[in-house]
Amino acid sequence: MEEIIEHPVVEGMEERKRSETSSFLESLSEHRSTQSNTHGSTQSSQRLLAYSDALISIIATVMILPVAHTKIGEDEELKESVQVLLTTKIGVYLMTFLIVTVAWAAHVRLFQVIVRIDDCLALLNLACMMLITFLPYTFSLMATFPENHLGILLFCGCVMVIGLIQALVVVYAFSRPFLLKEQIQTSEDLKVYKHHILQVILKVPVMCFLASIFSFIFLQLSYVLLAMVIFLPYISQFLKWCRSKATGEEETPDPEPLYQASEPLSKERLEAFSDGVYAIVATLLILDICEDNVPDRETVKTVYNGSLVSALSDYGPEYLAYFGSFVTVGLLWFVHHSLFLHVTKTTRFMGLLNAFSLAFVGGLPLAYQLTHEFPRNSNNELEAIQVSCVIIFFAGINQLGIWVVALYSEQETLHRYVRYAGRDHIFMLAKLALYPCVALGTFFLTCILSQFSASIFHLMEITVPLAFLVLRLLVRVALAGLRLVFCPERAIPRTILEEEQDALVT
Repeated sequence: MEEIIEHPVVEGMEERKRSETSSFLESLSEHRSTQSNTHGSTQSSQRLLAYSDALISIIATVMILPVAHTKIGEDEELKESVQVLLTTKIGVYLMTFLIVTVAWAAHVRLFQVIVRIDDCLALLNLACMMLITFLPYTFSLMATFPENHLGILLFCGCVMVIGLIQALVVVYAFSRPFLLKEQIQTSEDLKVYKHHILQVILKVPVMCFLASIFSFIFLQLSYVLLAMVIFLPYISQFLKWCRSKATGEEETPDPEPLYQASEPLSKERLEAFSDGVYAIVATLLILDICEDNVPDRETVKTVYNGSLVSALSDYGPEYLAYFGSFVTVGLLWFVHHSLFLHVTKTTRFMGLLNAFSLAFVGGLPLAYQLTHEFPRNSNNELEAIQVSCVIIFFAGINQLGIWVVALYSEQETLHRYVRYAGRDHIFMLAKLALYPCVALGTFFLTCILSQFSASIFHLMEITVPLAFLVLRLLVRVALAGLRLVFCPERAIPRTILEEEQDALVT
């Protein structure tokens, strides 16, 4: 065999390469250590985002408390009071709840761009959260004094300052690019991105500034401008479409795809916020039990001869209303959970319908208050139960609307096993239709059998959980019956897809 002789030139080149490689690795490690020391006081924004999500969901939900705690005398006609509630307190509650959800969505999108925070950003976010926690007080003023412009001025002022703080967060974060998402860090158009995000964020404060000005001129118009904040992304998109049609030019996409007010939020963030609202609503129900249904010691001693059991027995209807309301909240959450098990991606319209559904779910403490506050078989009790049926109906019908929208764009929103209209497809539709149908049926039954309104309503609350338990069996029996009637000669064997469906659901 021939002996391999190392050439001295080759040996020199290899040694030089090794020395260059080692010097490069040393410089890289030095750079990383310097970067670590420089940015050592930063951390991921996930914890801040989770804290803010929890706080905003609480604030959005406690907006109902001023409405739920409206005192109505037993000798006062509820019909007139309900009209006042619907035109002022409930209307203002729905508007402010949805505006808070808009603020939450803007906050989530902002911290999808800013992925790391330092002490300064954490303190700015706390200032923003402090103003958000003040919003329920401004809502109470707006709902109690709807004809006075001070409440709407305070509300608009808080929203404007929140927007300015968020703008300050953007300016600060872009001055330190290492806090931003990597796709933006490495871009050469940082100024373009910053200006675009500021433009999107400042739209809401500008609308609130206009609303505060019009509150001195024409108060109703200021409420209309505030309501437009909820639909601002859709209005902007519509105006762009009209402009493109008028000029004949194609729509130009916005320069920054990472922050779009019109883009849907992720399914996971929508679920987390919704779970927070459901949990808080379920918890709010017990507050009135703890406050109003604990008898006074002296009353127990003098009126009930010291028997606490006798004293508590008078609160039976209140306990029944509490457990029925809690079951309603829990089952609406169960339907929401089941719905989003089948969803892979949310759309903008699905997010809007979810916000409307959560707003009516937040009204369930009001339903609980009304269903046990009045004497049995009175006209006030009948109308209170009908108001409760309306709240439950709209909470459920918006969930059904989410499913319909998901079916409309099923290729991008639903799992594959749902898109083929199998048994689980029909079972999900039955789940979502159950509460709207039962609430509507209860409403009309109480109109016909008004003297049994309380019994009918409580029977509905008891039977709906049982219906959920047997719903799958009922759907299978109904499908088998339809096949037997319309296709008696057709035997449909179980397919692999159906087995996959059962495995995924169970």
